[in-house]
Amino acid sequence: MDESFSIGRFARLSGLTIGALRHYDELDLLRPARVDPETGYRSYERQQAERARTIARLRSLEMPLEEIRAVLDQDDPMEQRRLIGQHTARIEARTYRLQRILHVLRQVTDAKEALMPELQIPTEIDPDTRRKLAADLYNHAWSLLELTDRTPDQDDEMLHAAHASRFHWGEVGDAANRARGEWQCSRVYAVLGRGEPALHHARRCLEICEANGIGDWDLAAAYEALARATVVAGDHVEAAAWRTKAVAATAAIADPDDRGQIEGELATLP
Repeated sequence: MDESFSIGRFARLSGLTIGALRHYDELDLLRPARVDPETGYRSYERQQAERARTIARLRSLEMPLEEIRAVLDQDDPMEQRRLIGQHTARIEARTYRLQRILHVLRQVTDAKEALMPELQIPTEIDPDTRRKLAADLYNHAWSLLELTDRTPDQDDEMLHAAHASRFHWGEVGDAANRARGEWQCSRVYAVLGRGEPALHHARRCLEICEANGIGDWDLAAAYEALARATVVAGDHVEAAAWRTKAVAATAAIADPDDRGQIEGELATLP
């Protein structure tokens, strides 16, 4: 018979708190091996420690519980790495935003930048400012896309940020910037369940790629956007055709990291 541990001993063994173990029991993420029907005392077996320590490790890396469940329930190591890679991308995006915040705070602390700068109403936005606005708005829209419990106001904010980013890239960016802006607009509409505008922007993304000879990562992303948009629009036959094109284009991407990113997007298709 396997060695049994009380919840207190198992908490020390696994690095989890007693409260966390009770919570994971309620979520069916980590059930005790036995529960005494009279006292309600939970007991665990040594073989459960690996799962518990993995949960503790992933929680220390700020992975959401539902994503931890997906990783633990997945037997394929490559799929596990893909799921962890998606979390990595979100952390990288958050790190970028925090670095920008830290830079501004240091500028204010060192008196190199005013806490409340003077109100200036420029008659024209210079190209460098437009590029910064385009990039910052793109990242902001992406940060809202990552939220799983957006409010209606945040949905509107996400949509307007994506369109504003695309507008500024249209003024100062190259064809690839414009295609990526269309891709993000399509993704936002798809997430919001709005098939027609999702299709419109996905088609524009592909048109820009084809008109400018853009391939590799951007072309695969355009096919992925069309596959996602057609699913949202209810045309599953057409969606399957676009998905096939996306898979083929993804396989031809030269950079492994870029290829992995599109593979991650394809894996989230409905």
